[in-house]
Amino acid sequence: MRKISSVEELKSLVGQEVAVTDWVAISRERVNMFAEATGDHQWIHTDVERSRKESPYGGTIAHGFLTLSLLPMLMESAVSIPSSKMGVNYGLNKVRFPAPVPVGSKVRARMTLQEVEDIEGGVQVIWKVTIEREGGDKPVCVAESISRRYW
Repeated sequence: MRKISSVEELKSLVGQEVAVTDWVAISRERVNMFAEATGDHQWIHTDVERSRKESPYGGTIAHGFLTLSLLPMLMESAVSIPSSKMGVNYGLNKVRFPAPVPVGSKVRARMTLQEVEDIEGGVQVIWKVTIEREGGDKPVCVAESISRRYW
């Protein structure tokens, strides 16, 4: 866990990789729950037998948006700014899914601080987040995540 004690310290970290998370398992249950929550039951995510036979991935894969939805949890698990009153997700800039996430694999995030801009009552922060799969040779998600921290 990387603890950042002030706005000044946060600003000093621009351009640096600030944190790397622990590995998180992408289980069949997690994928099925995401399919239920979003209504996205495409067979490449949910039909184990068909995916084994017909998918170019040789089995089921996680939804790209499931991978993306892990960003807040991953970021919160690795970076703490206890001096701020609160933080909110503000949005995303670029998002790409360069490689699939096979069900049963593990992912983690690398977070590089790209920008810190003063706003009323706090700062707007842009993180480059690269999610990688254990044993994979390409990232599974690359995104610019925008958040706001208030003091």
